[in-house]
Amino acid sequence: MTDGYAITQEGLDALSAELEQLETVARREIAERIRIAREWGDLKENAEYHAAKEEQAHLETRILKLRDRQLKATVTESPAQSDIVAFGSTVEIRDEKSGKTTKYTLVGAAEASAREGRLSIESPVARALIGARAGEDVTVPLPRGTRTLHVLGVGR
Repeated sequence: MTDGYAITQEGLDALSAELEQLETVARREIAERIRIAREWGDLKENAEYHAAKEEQAHLETRILKLRDRQLKATVTESPAQSDIVAFGSTVEIRDEKSGKTTKYTLVGAAEASAREGRLSIESPVARALIGARAGEDVTVPLPRGTRTLHVLGVGR
């Protein structure tokens, strides 16, 4: 693997965009909510003020986590040979048992989202797929046995 967090360039760009939005727009919005809530008087019993301050704390924690992830990120590009499954590859597979066809892009753990078809390079499925070519079968070890996946296609 790589040192730090392996991430695609697209993933790093999305991370930077989210960080920019949180540090500018979101901070201004919360500061405005706090300012308005302060005008309502006694801060001890001001639920809006306390809610805004709590939200501000969550925002600052999120910003710190994203900055840390950004600093530790290592952009990892796909190898030039596009017919072999590697980091950054988009691979279409068929589960031999169920017949279900799925398409995944192999990404770093920080940008993985099964719902969006981004599979962590650290997952058992991704580890089994690394190095495979279209037309090959791979075996994925699972707690209750194994699963065979057929690689239908590989792209970038």
